[in-house]
Amino acid sequence: MYSTEFDLHRKIIPEPLSEEQQLLDRRFMRAALRQAARAAALGEVPIGAVIVCDGRIIGRGYNRRNTDHTTLAHAEITAIRKACRRTGDWRMEGCTLYCTLEPCPMCAGALVQGRIDRVVIGADSPKNGCAGTVLDLLRNPALNHQAQITRGVLREECTAMLQQFFADMRARRKAEKNAAKEEG
Repeated sequence: MYSTEFDLHRKIIPEPLSEEQQLLDRRFMRAALRQAARAAALGEVPIGAVIVCDGRIIGRGYNRRNTDHTTLAHAEITAIRKACRRTGDWRMEGCTLYCTLEPCPMCAGALVQGRIDRVVIGADSPKNGCAGTVLDLLRNPALNHQAQITRGVLREECTAMLQQFFADMRARRKAEKNAAKEEG
């Protein structure tokens, strides 16, 4: 299955989650996957996020960097902005963020600043992940806030969506390159 992790003296200690919590985590990760599908429909890298408070989604977001022409249009940042607007507060204590891909440095920093309590991750990000894969900004004791992390929720589905996107992108580029060769 998957586990919740805490960083205590650089040791990862799993804490079992109740079956009910595991069901809720899968339910909300499916909502994040639906957001990721919206990004894919725009030709964006399929990353989605939702923020949940008291069992209700209060913020949704999906990757729109190319569409909006800004590096700030990450799924997590959009979800944070919407959650803050809905609650009327920048503090997200008591909230959980579900994201299909491990947050980058910018998003992890925003989650720490917003004091989100828990981050649930679908797929790890080996090149950019800041929830323990490359860096661990979410549990850095030098910062003013640390978040609980749960990894691997619907990992296969999250990973498959990303892999399919990049396989399709490589195939398109190869076809375009071959077409250009034939014309030239």
